[in-house]
Amino acid sequence: MAIRRHRAVPRVTPCELVRFEATDGIPLAGLLYEPKRRSTRVMIFLHGTGGSSVFESTRTNVLAAELVAAGVAYFPFNNRGAHVMRRMGSEMGGYSYERIRGCVFDIDGAVRELRRRGYRDITLIGHSTGANKVAVYDHYKQRNFVKRYVLLGGGDDTGLLYEELGARRFTDALTKARAMIKARRGDELAPPSIAKLPMSWRSFYDMANPDGDYNVFPFLEVMRGIRLSRRPRFRYVRAIRKPALFLYGEHDEYCIDSASATAAVLAEVLPRNAELAILADADHGFGGKERELANVILNWMGDDPEVMLMAP
Repeated sequence: MAIRRHRAVPRVTPCELVRFEATDGIPLAGLLYEPKRRSTRVMIFLHGTGGSSVFESTRTNVLAAELVAAGVAYFPFNNRGAHVMRRMGSEMGGYSYERIRGCVFDIDGAVRELRRRGYRDITLIGHSTGANKVAVYDHYKQRNFVKRYVLLGGGDDTGLLYEELGARRFTDALTKARAMIKARRGDELAPPSIAKLPMSWRSFYDMANPDGDYNVFPFLEVMRGIRLSRRPRFRYVRAIRKPALFLYGEHDEYCIDSASATAAVLAEVLPRNAELAILADADHGFGGKERELANVILNWMGDDPEVMLMAP
C-alpha cells in the first residue's frame, strides 16, 4: 500500500470538553477539536461497545491532529454505551444497559450542539458497533443534517454471539431473555456463562435478536449459510442514500472469516452511493494506522488525492 508522506502535525491538539444532552435528556460529554481558522466542517465520532471510551482511546488525539491540520473540526463523544456500567443522571447506562436505538437520541444531541456552534458540513463516523449505529440512525432519521457517513469495521455482533454460545445455548438464551423482559426483570444481569462482561437481559436481547436493530451486518448468516433472521438481510445498509464509506482493516480480528471475505459479502449489498475499501496492515481498531485512517477519510471526501487503498 502506498501512502504519501504525512503532514507535520502537533503532538497535542487543544480541545474543549463539551457537555451536552441527548435529545431525550441523557447527559453526555465529548471533546471538540477545532482548527485555528474557522471552519463549518466537522466530523462526529461514535465509538464501539464493550466498555469503550473516547477519553481513554489512543486513537482520539492522533485522528484529531490530522483532521484539524486539514481544516476539519473533530468531535468524538462518549455515547450512552460508553464504559461497562455507569450512572447517567437518574438512569444506569453503559454497555451493561444500552439498547442500540438510543443512538438516535445521542447523535441528534451531538448534531444539535454542533449546529448551535455554526457547523453545517457534518460527517458522521462510526467505528465497530458505532458503524451499526450509523446505519440504525440513518434508518430512523433518514431526514437528518448529516452530509455523509463513514462506517469503520462494522461487525456482526449477533453472529459472533451465535458462534460463541453455539446454536442451542444461543436459542435458549434468547428465550430466557424474552421471559425476563416479559416478567419486568430485563434490567437484571445475565449470568457470566452467557455474557462475559456484565450485561442486562434487555441489552443481551437487543444485541442477540436476529430481527432487531443490532443485526445490521449479518455476515455469519451469509458465510455459514445459516438463517437466523426473518427480515431482509442488510436492510439498513441497502437503504442508505447519503454518500457512505465502508472501511475495514486488512487484519480485522472481529471479522467472521477475513476482511476480504467480509468485503466480498458487503460489496453485493451496498447501494450505488457507497464506497468500500480495505486499509492494509490495519487491525480492527486501526491501531498504529490512525494517521493513514484520517488520510483515507479525507481522500474520500476529496481533500487528499494521494492516498491509495487495497482493492476489497
